[in-house]
Order: sequence, then structure tokens, then C-alpha cells
Amino acid sequence: MKYLFTSIILIFSVLNASAQEFESKVPSQSIYVELGGAGLPYSFNYDFRFDKSKIEGWGMRVGLGGYTTTNESFFSAPIMVNRLFGKGVHFFEIGLGATFFAYDDKYNYTYCADGTFGPNGEFICNSYSSYEDNYSFILDVDGSPSVMGTMNFGYRRIPKDGGFTWKVNLNPIFNNNGFWPLFAGVGFGYAF
Repeated sequence: MKYLFTSIILIFSVLNASAQEFESKVPSQSIYVELGGAGLPYSFNYDFRFDKSKIEGWGMRVGLGGYTTTNESFFSAPIMVNRLFGKGVHFFEIGLGATFFAYDDKYNYTYCADGTFGPNGEFICNSYSSYEDNYSFILDVDGSPSVMGTMNFGYRRIPKDGGFTWKVNLNPIFNNNGFWPLFAGVGFGYAF
């Protein structure tokens, strides 16, 4: 009897482990690159659902982006709370967040403030002045580092078992200098 009881427990343990192995996992996380969107020029992102047992519902995305050229550099870090509505592989996405960014502009903005023409017709600058250029990424920005508010309205396709995922979004942006409703983004990545 003792061996029968032990055998039954062993069989149920093996069957339970096998069932868990074949149980499909919900792809509640994804990594993707986004052109435009909340990262402004582009960003690499990690997105996850707060409830790991379902795709639809509340979640969050965090990312990093930026670039460097000879005369300027730009760094962005978008963070956004979002919600997915839908079923199957098709989802409507809404979100609200902020993008922290910093830039460095190495251009020299010096100009002649007061000048006259010399006796031979040459221009002589009597005093020079310079100004700080206010950076602008669609909207004027008052300085660096700064914050841009972001919203998200769009479509996301997530395969039921994970894999290649993509999204297309309208991303209105705003700050203390205004609101721009027609900024957009597209993203491609992997859901798991």
C-alpha cells in the first residue's frame, strides 16, 4: 500500500510537471526599436505588463535613445505607462509619459552687433555679441536637460506565442512651449 501511494504521488508529479511544460506562456514583455515616437528621434525600449498572465491591461515601457554628430549630441530616455485593449494578436494601445533628454550644441552663435564701413568700403565690426540658441525638437525647448510630455495612441500586433512584434502610433508631444499633436512613431521588436 505504501508503494502504491508513493507511485501515485510520483505519477501525478510527473504529469503536473509535463502539463506546466506544455502550458503556453503569455508574451507579456517585449523589446523593440522605435523610430520617432516617445524616444523622439529613435529609442531602444523594454515594455512589460504589470499582470504577467495576460497581454491586455496596464503596463510600462522604458527606453534609451540618442545620437552624436560632429556638432551636436542628443540623449533621450522615454518612460511611459500604457494600456493595451484587444484580444488575439491585435491591440489598441494608449499611454502617457515623459521623455527626459539632454543635448549639446557646439555651434558658435556669434554675430556682429554694431559695425561700420571703413574708408576703403570694408565692413568693420565694432562689437560682437553672441546668443544661446534655444534648442528645438518640433517644439522649442528652454534648455538642457529638459522634459517633453508624450502621449501614445496606436496599434500593436503581438503574436500569441511571442516572436516578431510591431506597432504604429500617433505620439502627441507637449512641453511648456506648446503642444504638437501630429508626431508619430513605428516600432519593431520581439515579444516574449
